[in-house]
Amino acid sequence: MNILILNGSPKGENSITYQHVEYLKRKFPEHLYKTINVGSRIRSIEKDFSESKADLEWSELIVFCYPVYTFIVPSQLHRFIELTKEDGVDLSGKCATQITTSKHFYDITAHRFIEENCADLKMNYIKGLSADMEDLLSKKGRKEALDFFNYVLWNVKNGFAENAFMVPPMDIKPCAASLPKNSSTKTNKKIALVTDIDTDNKVYHNLDTMIKRFVNRYPGEVNVINIREFPFIGGCLGCFNCATDGKCIYKDGFDDFLRSNINDADAVVFAFSIKDHSMGYRFKLFDDRQFCNGHRTVTMGKPVGYMVDGNLTVERNLLTIIEARAQVGGNFLAGLATNETNPDEGIDRLVKSIYYAMRKNYNPPKNFYGVGGLKIFRDLIYQMQGLMKEDHRFYKENGFYDFPQKHKARVLGMYLVSAMMNNEKLSKKVSMMDGMMMIYKKVLDKD
Repeated sequence: MNILILNGSPKGENSITYQHVEYLKRKFPEHLYKTINVGSRIRSIEKDFSESKADLEWSELIVFCYPVYTFIVPSQLHRFIELTKEDGVDLSGKCATQITTSKHFYDITAHRFIEENCADLKMNYIKGLSADMEDLLSKKGRKEALDFFNYVLWNVKNGFAENAFMVPPMDIKPCAASLPKNSSTKTNKKIALVTDIDTDNKVYHNLDTMIKRFVNRYPGEVNVINIREFPFIGGCLGCFNCATDGKCIYKDGFDDFLRSNINDADAVVFAFSIKDHSMGYRFKLFDDRQFCNGHRTVTMGKPVGYMVDGNLTVERNLLTIIEARAQVGGNFLAGLATNETNPDEGIDRLVKSIYYAMRKNYNPPKNFYGVGGLKIFRDLIYQMQGLMKEDHRFYKENGFYDFPQKHKARVLGMYLVSAMMNNEKLSKKVSMMDGMMMIYKKVLDKD
């Protein structure tokens, strides 16, 4: 079989993820393999897509291989998918799967992103492998990799494929926003509005009007930042050069630009048009490059909002990413304004909600997305504190190291409760529920 590996890591064949491919190639030598190092060669691929097109057409099985970067794929692989669609390469009927490595921080949304785009390309998708970064070093991890690839080959041989998650189309046409007069109320709360709009392209007309309405309706300063105009040298390299001092290895000034124009604002609003089931390649580049802040939630406590051009209702994976990003970052998600129906009302509500959150310092507690995600980072940073010094300092200062084994009094208390429950005389006099309620009654009576 002709197997094409799309290596999305910017480290090329030196990536941890790609070692899974090397291992499988040695265990299954009867197949023909080609690799496109998308992550390290994206600039040259942008200039000439012909070789990549030939390799895509040659393939019978395509394996997307990448480390998970900020909820989905690295920006370089995101761009390659965009180029593939723009070129019109016919991949219908070909089989596809994926191999990722991560600490399982939202690997589910990354896999779903690939699955959705495979559905767009009419490919036969086979469920991928989500490995830990260190899995290949263990006997168990190597067995899981072999079992996975045997399963993939069995599916291809028998003509089986799992149903790729196809985003259902919507017949709703976008509604145009209107421009009101500027708000007469004034505030010193500043908002950074981040977009990737192309003002010369009529496709972005609806988004442009939405942005202008938000600016007019907000009673303070809105700094509109168009990341399309920023001179990015490239996408995140995953080099960890920024781990010790927060300085990016690129000399394009993005780290300083981010901190002075966006992180210092009182709130952030993102405005984008849906493309390839995401915020688009440039926003992915923007997100990945924010790794100069490491795993530090530097905008924690500040509200965020989104204005979306497109049918967001059907993009369930993108909605998960939007909510999870706010939850993990410790930000109140003030609202999502779309132009599916009545954009004026949605934008006005977003303005009022984000203004309220800033004035009242409103930031509700995290849900599963935020709690679970932060615990993964907590354990990762603690183990890698020698390298990720800035992250370690930040986590200590903000009390993120809430390891359960440190709550010794609570652990001992549960042993005591258990002993009481196992004592027949005591258990008849006091139930566990009564004991629990006593604590809450004290709080209620006190307040």
